[in-house]
Amino acid sequence: MATDAQHGSLRPYWIMWGALFVLSAMSYGTDFMEHGALRTSLILLFMILKATGIVWIFMHMGGERLALKFAVLLPPIALLVLVWLMVYEADYTFLTRIVFFGEGAPAVSPHH
Repeated sequence: MATDAQHGSLRPYWIMWGALFVLSAMSYGTDFMEHGALRTSLILLFMILKATGIVWIFMHMGGERLALKFAVLLPPIALLVLVWLMVYEADYTFLTRIVFFGEGAPAVSPHH
């Protein structure tokens, strides 16, 4: 029969469960806020904190070697950076079109 020392303590799992409960309650609490940047930022922050805790504790990433952490975490981070760059470029393109064509410019018909 396995002892507690062989499998480790359940304490980190219970602490993480409590933290997830509190973070979820705080995330649901943002429903009572007005829509805006603060509300969106808080929702994203709580989401990232919960995901990090789940990966670190329940998926045992905290005890892995640094090379495996980099192999698992760097590709999603790189994708997020690329998405951010695409959003930045799309915003620049949109603003450039407004400057050159005007906000209320009529659409050009291909039949004329």
